[in-house]
Amino acid sequence: MKHGSTLFLKIAVFLMGVSVLALSILLLVDVVKNPANPDYAHILYPIVIGLFTSVIPFFVALYQAFKLLNYIDRNEAFSERSVKHLKNIKVCAIIIGSLYTVILPFVFLLAQLDDAPGLVIVGMVPIFASIVIAVFAAVLQKLLQEAINFKIENDLTV
Repeated sequence: MKHGSTLFLKIAVFLMGVSVLALSILLLVDVVKNPANPDYAHILYPIVIGLFTSVIPFFVALYQAFKLLNYIDRNEAFSERSVKHLKNIKVCAIIIGSLYTVILPFVFLLAQLDDAPGLVIVGMVPIFASIVIAVFAAVLQKLLQEAINFKIENDLTV
């Protein structure tokens, strides 16, 4: 694969990481210090804790994706390490989806109190995105494992 396409993906991974880090530091800390309505603070704090917790598996998944792109650059994409990194990305996506599923009842309560039904739909977006990423990583993991097995089988017959 050309180095330019993986370079673009590495830059995209880096920018996603920087964006999430900036949002975590600036916005979430500000929300904790100055809730929009102090009456909602008991509902807002579990949401903020869940958001902060979800940042950890997000950065782990970004690191795994970066390592996978490095393997592609070195023409080592068809290796067991690549399968392992895809598995780790899948697990991180499942963890993130689970965390947002736990947060969703609090988002629902907040939407009820604030009379904002669209907030529930916005709260569901990360869950569905995580499911899509987990399924995509699982499919890639399976395909890559089958390709590796096929390659090993062919190497033994030659």
